[in-house]
Amino acid sequence: MKIVIIGGVAGGATAAARIRRNDESAQIVMVERGPYISFANCGLPYHLSGAIAEREQLLVTSEGAFEARYRVDVRSRTEAIAIDRAAKTVRLRNLATGDEYEEAYDRLLLSPGAEPVRPKLPGIESKRVFGLRNIPDLDRIMEHLKSEQPRRAVVIGGGFIGIEVAENFHERGLFTTLVEGADQILAPLDYEMAAIVHAHMRDKNVELYLTDKIERFEDKADHTVVYLQSGKRLQADVVVLAIGVRPETTLARAAGLAIGATGGIKVNEFLQTSDEAIYAVGDAIEVTQTLNGREALIPLAGPANRQGRMAADNMVHGNQRAYRGTLGTAILKAFDLAAASTGLNEKQLIAAGADYRTSITHGGSHASYYPGAKQISLKLLYAPDGKILGAQAVGADGADKRIDVIATAIHAGMTVEDLTELELAYAPPFGSAKDPVNIAGYVAANVLNGSHEMLDWRALQAIDPATVQLIDVRTAEEFELGTIRGARHIDVNTLREHLADLDPTRPTIVFCQIGLRGYLAYRILKQAGFADVRNLSGGYKTYAWAIDKQSNPDIFDYEDIKRRDPDEIEAERGGRCAIVANAGNRHTLNAVGLQCPGPIMKTYRAVDAMNEGELLEVTASDPAFGRDIRAWAKKTGNDVLSVETEKGLVTVLIRKGKSAPALPVASTAQLLPARDKTTLVVFSGDLDKVMASLIIANGALAMGKPVSVFFTFWGLNVLRRADAPALSKGFMDKMFGAMMPAGTDKLNSISKMNFAGMGAKLIRTVMRQKGVETPTALLKGLVDGGAQLIACNMSMDVMGIRKEELIDGVELGGVAAFLGEAAESGTTLFI
Repeated sequence: MKIVIIGGVAGGATAAARIRRNDESAQIVMVERGPYISFANCGLPYHLSGAIAEREQLLVTSEGAFEARYRVDVRSRTEAIAIDRAAKTVRLRNLATGDEYEEAYDRLLLSPGAEPVRPKLPGIESKRVFGLRNIPDLDRIMEHLKSEQPRRAVVIGGGFIGIEVAENFHERGLFTTLVEGADQILAPLDYEMAAIVHAHMRDKNVELYLTDKIERFEDKADHTVVYLQSGKRLQADVVVLAIGVRPETTLARAAGLAIGATGGIKVNEFLQTSDEAIYAVGDAIEVTQTLNGREALIPLAGPANRQGRMAADNMVHGNQRAYRGTLGTAILKAFDLAAASTGLNEKQLIAAGADYRTSITHGGSHASYYPGAKQISLKLLYAPDGKILGAQAVGADGADKRIDVIATAIHAGMTVEDLTELELAYAPPFGSAKDPVNIAGYVAANVLNGSHEMLDWRALQAIDPATVQLIDVRTAEEFELGTIRGARHIDVNTLREHLADLDPTRPTIVFCQIGLRGYLAYRILKQAGFADVRNLSGGYKTYAWAIDKQSNPDIFDYEDIKRRDPDEIEAERGGRCAIVANAGNRHTLNAVGLQCPGPIMKTYRAVDAMNEGELLEVTASDPAFGRDIRAWAKKTGNDVLSVETEKGLVTVLIRKGKSAPALPVASTAQLLPARDKTTLVVFSGDLDKVMASLIIANGALAMGKPVSVFFTFWGLNVLRRADAPALSKGFMDKMFGAMMPAGTDKLNSISKMNFAGMGAKLIRTVMRQKGVETPTALLKGLVDGGAQLIACNMSMDVMGIRKEELIDGVELGGVAAFLGEAAESGTTLFI
């Protein structure tokens, strides 16, 4: 039998080796368009920083070595340009000589892989704009890095390759910006899990632009200007496109092979195309997602290797082995974190109309009392019958192990109840007696048996705080460091003594730092006769990550940027603080393995025992410690000199201030402390009044003030989306919607000299000529700046506006929400 394989690397080379092991007499020809038949394409980004020091380490095998071991006729730099299915021949072109010839086959295997997406944007052919898919791509980037010594890098795309390239540019010493068109990086993760990685990238000083896309590139003498659709301009010495990949199907299409709805080559369960003599594997094919049975594109190395092995068996022995589909288990190194997932995420489940539940837990990579434990955040998705639908894990250590266990459980058809009974290896340096996988199973099982009712951070955001009893059951010290708007503080340890202070007939929501104490509070309240109680999934930790500002724009001065200092880079890699002080007045504190508020409390006690001006270096494994310590220092009069993150540890250098008061102890039922806040009420939909509101609010943000903007009645039109989904409404609600402007671009009236709508057009023209920001840009500035946008729930009901019609980032609230914000504000304006 003669088998021709088109494409090497994971699928093709694996198939060729397997065919030889199956049949010593088979004639095998492997054709590869590039110069290398098998290389570690997943390792390419790590050569940029020198993490993989030698380029040759990326070459899995050479053409000569592969031929010698497997007696395969390997033809690199040879392109397949046409298939004659009737004659069973492939037309090949030698790229070195240009010669073309026919090669006959009995069986043909297509393993062409995927091609990078490269949109036709103006300036994309710039010599400073690169892709990274193979060894020649890597060689071009490395030559540019060596010859041009770039200072500024822009990476386009927040997928796996984009994150890896950004990390390795940063490690090399380049000031790095990442641009992603969606509202999050890493599409396999759900938003709140990706938010953990966003926060980590901010800690690493990577400039991050979300919900923004590339418009064009423009070369200058010594740099390239990257124009974003938002109007932002970035200066870059090197640009890498990592927007994504699509199946390479040119040859298959030309041959008339069936192409699936997803754009991949259509294959049956035996990996056979619509031509029974032709098989296909790897990134080019359409696969079945194991859990939902839908066709999908899942370009991963593991499945490609399995497919190559299986197709080889079927070509040699007949169709005996069926491919059972792809689960989509994947993992990424994102600086010091691992982000892993398996199965389906919420976006996919919602798109499929599936009935599902979720829960988020935070645990340690091993026993907390053994040094070096690091946090793992684990999200589990499951059906009402307990079937496991997916999981996501983010952490500095142990995320891979937990996702692999759950992926195996899914493959075996296990339920969340089965996770509680898994017997996993345990010793203090390696795990816990109750492993995070067991804990995730316990929580999910409790949800399904009705003994634990939960809500997620999105559901909580949509609730008017005035309509529920929102109780923070953490310690007073934790409460003082930050809580959820409208929350009342009652420590779980004193909750039983304060049941009379609560109304058992009102809906009640409890939360703690990670969910455990919230669960204990839930059980206390339910058994005390409270009818409607829910616990916040993932606790305040998940909520704070999710509602925090996700992007990290405008942190570099592009005009005065210099290459990062080598000593700074080396200090960061070693986990050391950049600031050095005399050993005599510098203390160290190890808070590794402690969960909040442990690190803060240990820090407070250590600082309290120090003299003014002395330094304290604290090392913690809680990924939120960097944010928490800044809030603590601000309240206690101390100075945070530096925050460094390395290998899952946060190292903070603190100088004791002149007056470091003790942590204030919150009384039971205390509300949020007053702040120097600005609150505005936008009642009008007139363009000039809206502009005034948005300009004042942006100005307050620029001065470092917290800002809340309450939109009511006609002001709600500012928040309406132009692309709102079609919704089923009553006649009056439809009439209101048709008559009102949808969004800032549609505001068509001004308060004076309106001239039947001409006034609004004139003022827009004048603002454009004078360089005044558009209302759309000003509104986006508020969202990106972390301002709190609140839509009046009552007004929405009156005017027939639904939450789905509003822009992202808007909370719903009532008069109590407004009065609560106004009470905390130094300035309140009604416009």
